[in-house]
Amino acid sequence: MSSAEKHLAGTDPRFAALIAQSLSYNIKPTALIRPFDALAESIAYQQLSGKAAATIWSRVRALYPRRKYLDPRLVLETLDESFRGAGLSRNKIAALKDLAAKTLDGTVPSVRALARMTDEEIIARLITVRGIGRWTVEMLLLFDLARPDIWPVHDYGVRKGFAKTFGRRKLPTPKQLMKFGEKWRPYRSVAAWYFWRALDGPDKLQR
Repeated sequence: MSSAEKHLAGTDPRFAALIAQSLSYNIKPTALIRPFDALAESIAYQQLSGKAAATIWSRVRALYPRRKYLDPRLVLETLDESFRGAGLSRNKIAALKDLAAKTLDGTVPSVRALARMTDEEIIARLITVRGIGRWTVEMLLLFDLARPDIWPVHDYGVRKGFAKTFGRRKLPTPKQLMKFGEKWRPYRSVAAWYFWRALDGPDKLQR
């Protein structure tokens, strides 16, 4: 077990049991992550099923053939009608273009700048972008940047996994979950991961 898993398992036998039967935490920093691309994709995926969102996102990317990364300047130059044809709603188009503008003016940090910023500094900066809320930034920090102590207390899966693990009939409120999470510092990202695993079916719980 990693030091994080040992720490979490030592806080409660029920947490230790969850860790023992689950897939191990395996999140690593995404290679060559670009905040603009990651957040643009998040905007496209909001409030849609994975399959539908993937189809729309592939159409958006097809607007810029032979480009590995999105160019915020090109995004700003793209007609709204083109994005509508790809399946983006008007609100998502506005959010995508605001993201592009804030990337160009430096509001959205570069990868190097992100490395020097705290979690809360990154959240405070990125939630100024239209359509980007705290949860979206937390997912970027947790899954793409592999920050170890992200605690998404508003995430339904984390709340439900917590309740299932500890035998609670009611889901904890975000405020309650924030308090519970203090004992899992500085590995709250790992705690969140295991609460998501608590909701997996038996076929996904084997290490």
